[in-house]
Amino acid sequence: MMKTVLITGATSGIGEACARKFAEGGYNLILTARRVGKLAEIKAELEGKGVKVKTLAFDVRDMEAARKAISSLEPEWKKIDVLINNAGLALGLDKEYEMEPEDWSTMIDTNVKGLLNMTRLIVPGMVERNEGHIINIGSVAGDAAYAGGNVYCATKAAVKALSDGLRIDVAETAVRVTNLKPGLVETNFSNVRFRGDDERAKNTYKGIKPLTGDDIADVAFYAASAPKHVQIAEVLILATHQASGSVVCRK
Repeated sequence: MMKTVLITGATSGIGEACARKFAEGGYNLILTARRVGKLAEIKAELEGKGVKVKTLAFDVRDMEAARKAISSLEPEWKKIDVLINNAGLALGLDKEYEMEPEDWSTMIDTNVKGLLNMTRLIVPGMVERNEGHIINIGSVAGDAAYAGGNVYCATKAAVKALSDGLRIDVAETAVRVTNLKPGLVETNFSNVRFRGDDERAKNTYKGIKPLTGDDIADVAFYAASAPKHVQIAEVLILATHQASGSVVCRK
């Protein structure tokens, strides 16, 4: 019987890469994001791989919209085997005391509350069935703050704490929890952080071969494919010349 994965933020970067990887692995897909057109494009592409694809357009920050979307799923889609909480973003590199409060709220609401919203909606079903896997996309930024990272780093530290806490909460069940912590991954992440400044975004990866979304998707699929008695609790994934969130050797 084919398994089903639900991926948030599935229209770009790590989320889109996970969609392709899990489709290749024979999973049916529930893809969520805000961009309706892009969801439709990915759906058309991946259905050609012989899997079923369901798209849900909503903002993970909006609990009522998320609840309505998940409630709309037909019975055949209700059993979600893997939840990938990928939706997230960083905004700017301003000093903490100079940042726009709106940017604080956007990062906290997306990276933390969005993850919590989806966890609340999906995990009870996994617990009831006594099977399932939650894969949270954290970051090396959650291990230690770096200059200008402040609020973003705090949100990814929260992802680690929430992953650890959830793992404790479901320890008496067969539900597994994984926190993936990527370092430099070349996606549209930096373009979003720098509000479309492509040159500044490109400089983020200058002098180093960064990770790709596919690299992270490979690790996510490996974790999901591990034997049922094996729980890949946490994985830190860095580019070869990156030592931490703040130490990068550029050549």
